[in-house]
Amino acid sequence: MTAAILGLLAVAAGAFGAHGLAARVDADALGWWKTASAYQLAHAVVLVALATSGATSRPMVRRAFLCFVAGVVIFSGTLYAMTLGAPRWMGMVTPVGGLALIAGWACLAVAGYRGVEPRGE
Repeated sequence: MTAAILGLLAVAAGAFGAHGLAARVDADALGWWKTASAYQLAHAVVLVALATSGATSRPMVRRAFLCFVAGVVIFSGTLYAMTLGAPRWMGMVTPVGGLALIAGWACLAVAGYRGVEPRGE
């Protein structure tokens, strides 16, 4: 459900950016919006894959899932907010979200290194 909601919102945000914001914000702000929606959509797809893989019972995969959700909320959220007029200092928070996304990928790498037990058919 989380993955689906993030994916739905990413597509809606992308469409809004392309059709509702393009004439209202400068090129830098529109770039922030596009980056935010792209990262959100990419990680929503990863979350769907994790949720449907059956691997979310593994602790490192659960950590990755949580890192990805937190990363999207912080990274994309601050970029969306700045595009809509929030203070530029929020840009100092954006890397925290990026670090959470990186941590999610690191958790997946560790989970992969440790191996995946085959699922029973």
